[in-house]
Amino acid sequence: MFVRRSAAVLAATAVIGTAFAPAALADESPGASPSQAFPSALYGSTDPTYDGVWRQSLALLAQDSVDVKPAKKSVDWLVGQQCESGAFAAYRPDPSAKCDARTKVDTNSTAAALQALEALDASDAVTGAAVKWLKSVQNKDGGWGYFPGTPSDTNSTSVVIGALDAGDTDPKDVPSKDDRTPYDALMGLSVPCDETGGGAFAFQPDKKGKLAANADATAAGVLGALGEGLDTDPDEDGAGKASQCVGGHPFTIEDAAANGALYLAGAVAKNGYLKSSLPGAEDQPDYGNTADTVVALAAAGRTADTGKPLAWLEKNSGTWAAKSGPAAYAQLIFAANATGTDPRAFGGADLVKQLGATGPAATSSDASTAPADGKNDKDDQDNASDEDDGGVSLWWIIGVGLVGGIGIGFLLSGRNKKQQP
Repeated sequence: MFVRRSAAVLAATAVIGTAFAPAALADESPGASPSQAFPSALYGSTDPTYDGVWRQSLALLAQDSVDVKPAKKSVDWLVGQQCESGAFAAYRPDPSAKCDARTKVDTNSTAAALQALEALDASDAVTGAAVKWLKSVQNKDGGWGYFPGTPSDTNSTSVVIGALDAGDTDPKDVPSKDDRTPYDALMGLSVPCDETGGGAFAFQPDKKGKLAANADATAAGVLGALGEGLDTDPDEDGAGKASQCVGGHPFTIEDAAANGALYLAGAVAKNGYLKSSLPGAEDQPDYGNTADTVVALAAAGRTADTGKPLAWLEKNSGTWAAKSGPAAYAQLIFAANATGTDPRAFGGADLVKQLGATGPAATSSDASTAPADGKNDKDDQDNASDEDDGGVSLWWIIGVGLVGGIGIGFLLSGRNKKQQP
């Protein structure tokens, strides 16, 4: 799931051309400087404005998943990012300042934080407030958009479902004002079998209401439809495995999950990875969404279909992860966990140690998770987090910047970008 996120938005936007970044965004976006100091409790070394809570949440969740106890100050920092309402924004530079109408709280940051804090046994007051806020901003169709009040999308709805499940709340028991559940929203975003890309999930309907297959949204949607969070175990029963797309009536959430997994299996069958592109740019391997696809396939019981993309990630993801930072390492750890692969021996790399080098030294009995001196190696952190984009799709965070700049909801271009198998 999501998916997929550069804090250095201006630099990233320059790569693809500044033409579609409004002047307001260019003026208001932070310019990270080498001397700019960020919280020492934060994972990653680059500007956290657009992904601080997200990357911190994924890093903490990944460490917990491999029995590494994160540094207390890192957990405390995440808790301190919560607003009085229970919501989280992408990043609050001054947690002591009260949240107000200008604080851009969002569902994705809140859901990711909730998943991490539930795993770390945070207080019920913290997690309960987050669940309550997420319920309060549910759309009438049963789903969620990135910002409260924006149209539902597959990625946001799915990450919230995972958070509700982590908080011991059955999504089926969370009806909207129109008595629609989160699963109803996801089924409405499943591309019909008889249309192009049938079985996949769309990010959102287009202006004419048409659904277009989106691999990123599909990886998120499969997990959401299965009621799973960011970190999940493989389904040994193969409940989500299907040999052909299932449509007609009745159409169930289980059908939607199986159809999405079938689509993903086909998308990575040839090359072992997904591709992404933007107008004017060459197609690029999509490492983050490929990792998410491995998790989704495993969760759906299609473990045989994870072999090729997992092997590709083990061979090729090292440079990407080093540049992308903590959330990228977390995504790879989730992919390893979902397939029963040792994340400490992932294509010859120790993902756990590499993730640990991007933040404060963890409290752990495993010496491989921390430097020998018991302190975080700043050089390792700088190397591992150089050009840190939070580990998810670069274009996703550019989209977040656009959203914040022009106020039109969840434009996350990584969710709407052209994706190819």
